Amino acid sequence: MEQLWSPWRMEYILGEKPEGCVFCTAFSAEPTQDEAHLILHRGTHCGVIMNLFPYNNGHLMVVPYAHQPTFEAMFPEALAEVLILVNRATASLRDALDAQGFNIGVNIGKSAGAGIADHVHMHVVPRWAGDTNFLTTVGCARCIPQELKDSYEKLKAAWDKST
Repeated sequence: MEQLWSPWRMEYILGEKPEGCVFCTAFSAEPTQDEAHLILHRGTHCGVIMNLFPYNNGHLMVVPYAHQPTFEAMFPEALAEVLILVNRATASLRDALDAQGFNIGVNIGKSAGAGIADHVHMHVVPRWAGDTNFLTTVGCARCIPQELKDSYEKLKAAWDKST
């Protein structure tokens, strides 16, 4: 059996689990806590946060502040801001991590694979040629090559530079 080393997961496994919505909790915290919550940006209607359990290194999420399960009831200004922030996220990921491509999408509802079905959000997953190798294909596992804190620092610098 292959073993993967991911020591940062122990904090999650043994740590207290937050009550309520993780997005609402993160964005209701003081901006001085943004790094602890992996928040890269706070906009007018939406924010950008790193995924604590990423599909790939640098996996970001654009999250409307409104706690709702779909985009259907959102104001046009919030919908527009989602796409503006997705565009800025791809630019920041190209700059900070030299991303070569992206998977961008939304899972609406548990039956569609939403892990947090009550609060809609859009995923921005950076991709590189060859990032799907034997480990992913045969082992059905992902290996994230950079600690979240290091990714956050690089992405935050690129994000702030893009303003």
